[in-house]
Amino acid sequence: MIVDKLENIKKYAALNPLFEQAAEFLLSHDLDSLELGKTELKGKDLLVNVTQTKPKTKEQAKLETHKDFIDIQIPVSGLEIMGYTPATELPAATYNAEKDITLWEEGRLADSYVNVRPGMFAIFFPQDGHAPGITPDGVKKVIVKVKA
Repeated sequence: MIVDKLENIKKYAALNPLFEQAAEFLLSHDLDSLELGKTELKGKDLLVNVTQTKPKTKEQAKLETHKDFIDIQIPVSGLEIMGYTPATELPAATYNAEKDITLWEEGRLADSYVNVRPGMFAIFFPQDGHAPGITPDGVKKVIVKVKA
């Protein structure tokens, strides 16, 4: 997991061949004005999903992992708390290959939490269990799905 300010995102371009294009998109668009929905930047290998979350507590946030994609998550309308647990610390669970997600039961709390504010981002790799979307009011956010 990486958490940093959006202005520094290009520093991570060497971590994946698609990160440079993702960074260019994120830095060249007014993220708050993006409409809800999905946009393909490079076919199915690089997608931008703009979504509006509902209020969620730590207890309601399900830990998840992905095998095929890396998530770059950016809250744009308010503070979002994101939970983290290394995937190696999570019990076995069923993987949904169609949706590229493994979900753990609601109430399985993350080991740690980080506050991510507008102007910041979090990157979750396949080895990173994450519980995003924790916020008392809901938040508009951008999720970039990058082929791992």
